Amino acid sequence: MARLDDAYANSAHIPDGERFYGRWEAAAARFRRSHALGETDVAYGALPRQTYDIFFPDRLSLGTVVFLHGGYWMAGSPSMFSHLAAGICAAGYACAMPGYTLSPEASISQIVQEAALSVAAIAARTTGPIFLAGHSAGGHLAARLGCADMEQDWSTRVARIMPISPLGDLSPLMETSMNDTLRLTAQEAQAQSPVGHPAPRAPVHIWVGDAERPVFLEQARGLQAAWDCDLTVEARRHHFDVIEGLEQARSPMLDALFS
Repeated sequence: MARLDDAYANSAHIPDGERFYGRWEAAAARFRRSHALGETDVAYGALPRQTYDIFFPDRLSLGTVVFLHGGYWMAGSPSMFSHLAAGICAAGYACAMPGYTLSPEASISQIVQEAALSVAAIAARTTGPIFLAGHSAGGHLAARLGCADMEQDWSTRVARIMPISPLGDLSPLMETSMNDTLRLTAQEAQAQSPVGHPAPRAPVHIWVGDAERPVFLEQARGLQAAWDCDLTVEARRHHFDVIEGLEQARSPMLDALFS
């Protein structure tokens, strides 16, 4: 076991942690069955995982939330998190959920580029403001897409960025056994860490649970300090249930995202 393996382990420190994956998949499938206004597996590139799902509100959309899933860049898919679009759509916004090639097939640098490609495709078919959100590794991607070196035509439409339980500094991951798969070098970790870049032009609101592993609180606070942005530490939330605010149209999380 590498030195920081336990520090970045979530399931082992959450009651019934391993069961959350099945719960998410079941809830996501129920949402897709009940929500007719949507499309799944829309291609934005030629590779198998270069697709996105998109769900629309039952009225003219006020804008689009792009939600990037987590899984340490090694696991997960948009289809696990469809249910998180419930609150977003109920609030009057579309919700797009991109997939991306997973490590080790892709490096984190390549995943960042795929995420940018997905947002470009989503922006091309939508109007109005874009809100970038993501959880854990997806929080890293949402933050990274806001950095100046990633700016594209769609960047001027980004109204707010919400990294949820983000990984803002990738260098500690080099001291975990995950790096056998991620294969991060010191150079890549520095280049792809949001904390090493100036704050985005769009306002940023970081969200994290107070019951998360200490390193995730440190990561959130480190990014907040680097970017001098808003930070909410939500009471009685751990790494897996902290995203549940996206399911409710008038949750504090969505109020902050759309404020």
